[in-house]
Amino acid sequence: MAHLLHIDSSIRGDRSVTRQLTARAAAAWRAAHPEGSVTYRDLGAEPPPHLDAVGGLAQVVPPEAQTPDQTKSWAVSLELVNEIKRADTILLGLPLYNYGAPSSVKSWVDRLIVPGVTFDPETGARLLEGREFVVLAARGGGYSESMPREGWDHAEPWLPHALSMTGLEPRFITAELTSAASEPAMAALVPLAEQSRAAAEREIDNLWAPAMAGGTPGGVPADKDTSMLGVRDK
Repeated sequence: MAHLLHIDSSIRGDRSVTRQLTARAAAAWRAAHPEGSVTYRDLGAEPPPHLDAVGGLAQVVPPEAQTPDQTKSWAVSLELVNEIKRADTILLGLPLYNYGAPSSVKSWVDRLIVPGVTFDPETGARLLEGREFVVLAARGGGYSESMPREGWDHAEPWLPHALSMTGLEPRFITAELTSAASEPAMAALVPLAEQSRAAAEREIDNLWAPAMAGGTPGGVPADKDTSMLGVRDK
């Protein structure tokens, strides 16, 4: 039976564009997999503990040699890894905070890098590959080519590199200029923001539409040319 892992990370609650996009994608997945099951994790509400000096080395210490704090940390990592292993499809909401991914997403990724569990350090085998990984991103402003802050988006380029050893390969669907409707200085960009949001929603709606008709899943690429400022995710 197909299984979906649905992950949100925004701290903006119902105002979050990434949460709205992941909810839309989860609904589309359920429609295409009516017999499937879903696990939901909210990194924004319950962030995984960051790796620290007390328990953070558990991933490289044999279980029988772990301290109590390392055993506790190890259990958190295994829980997150096992959620991935049970899933056929993973949805991740990824806002941009201060030009990077939320710290909760960084902590989640750090806990997925486990030698012998998510990758084989001797052979290089990537033990989580073969899963569909869709990342729903939102950018409040613009950091695309030719923009004044081109290249300041460090979340989307980072994620594939951070997870490369595991075999998880993200497909990004991004809504741009999401702050235009609430920022007077960006009022002229509202039409572009609406176009970007509509393109992202169309791509989401097409993700599993062919599967419902017995075909091969596909999608239409969304326009990607901007990003967001600060913690005004959306």
